[in-house]
Amino acid sequence: MACVRISSSSLFGSKPPIINSSTAFLSPSRFNLNSKAFGARRIACDYSCYEIKGVGYRPPGTEIDLLSDISFSLPEKSFGMIFGRSGSGKTTLLQLIAGLSKPTSGSIYVQRYGDDDHPNQSPELLQPTRVGIVFQFPERFFIADNVLDEIIFGWPRQRVGLQLRELLASRLQKAMISVGLTGIPLDKDPQSLSGGYKRRLALAIQLVQTPDLLILDEPLAGLDWKARADVVKLLKDLKKELTLLVVSHDLKELAPLVDQSWRMEMGGILKRECLPI
Repeated sequence: MACVRISSSSLFGSKPPIINSSTAFLSPSRFNLNSKAFGARRIACDYSCYEIKGVGYRPPGTEIDLLSDISFSLPEKSFGMIFGRSGSGKTTLLQLIAGLSKPTSGSIYVQRYGDDDHPNQSPELLQPTRVGIVFQFPERFFIADNVLDEIIFGWPRQRVGLQLRELLASRLQKAMISVGLTGIPLDKDPQSLSGGYKRRLALAIQLVQTPDLLILDEPLAGLDWKARADVVKLLKDLKKELTLLVVSHDLKELAPLVDQSWRMEMGGILKRECLPI
């Protein structure tokens, strides 16, 4: 693979650079200066799980529960899939896990386990800064006139020091290499990109924030066969670095990646179930 380089001056200069074999790309929205560098992992024998326990959700001002007593556990660096009928509450659950809404009941936290599979420390509430989320048809949420402005929309606007600029450049380079976005001019209109490259851009925007958990809502929706295959391959590679939780109706194409799966039934009831393929 050709070496991709991003200088801190190119990120904060006046002219958008071109991404090619010697330069690269950008991103974010929930910016976390304290998060680790993308891909950096502490080598240890213990492991973490994302624990959803007894979660229920009733929208404010209503008397209807959209989710009811949902509990499941997703180990780190695994691929979980939630499937079920439209309107059953799948996207609502993703929004709760991402911290976009608060559950009416229950808790969402991270639990660390030891070699004996027993908890070795107190559970920690899952912080939104540790979660990235890519919505269905993410291009509908693009707001900038060019790729560069789209990616750096959530970055600090005040003057930043050299160390932070180098950190941003490093994160950008790693994210862009991970999603395979090279050869794209940063002054290009995001809406002019192909469907597959729009998904890559949406993923890069989240990856540059170095999440531990990446959530995707219908990642293959609206794509042609070639773009779908490319996204599946990309998710396979991302699984080596991140924990992935996906909502999808495209069960057959994603099945080889899935470690655990659950069916969401109408009324917001989640049950552990193998994929029906």
